Amino acid sequence: MTKSEFKYLFDNNYEPVRNYLWYRCGDIQLASDIAQEAFLKLWEKQPAKKNGNLKGLLYKIAGDIFVSNYRRKSVEMRFKTNYRQNRGGESPEDKMQFDELKLQYENALGALPEKQRVVYLMHRMENMKYQEIAAVLGISTKAVEKRMSKALGFLKQKLQYSEA
Repeated sequence: MTKSEFKYLFDNNYEPVRNYLWYRCGDIQLASDIAQEAFLKLWEKQPAKKNGNLKGLLYKIAGDIFVSNYRRKSVEMRFKTNYRQNRGGESPEDKMQFDELKLQYENALGALPEKQRVVYLMHRMENMKYQEIAAVLGISTKAVEKRMSKALGFLKQKLQYSEA
């Protein structure tokens, strides 16, 4: 692989790989570090595959690094939202209810099994189609549909029980 081919691969795939890792760990800095390490390992391997296959290999390397990192450091997985906006015009009660709902949603996302959470966030946050998610994760479209269905059911159940 030449430097120009690697640069092209990096420029077109760094952000999606980082986002994929972010969905798995909930820490954008950790995801960035792992994504960079995955590209470094890919460069060190110097595979003789074409660009189409390198993307899958890149995701595989990134996933393996994440699992190793998770096991080594026993990182608690959680999803955080950094969305803070001045919500002027809302009453303190509205703000409190919004914050409670947001916390319940984050807790429900954190309680989702990893496979379901990854599919859910890739579809909802990245607006990826089921076929695209299936290609990135190396699973069938039906498996993506099943994981999404289970994730939605789980979230619905968690959020309904917390309202009661």
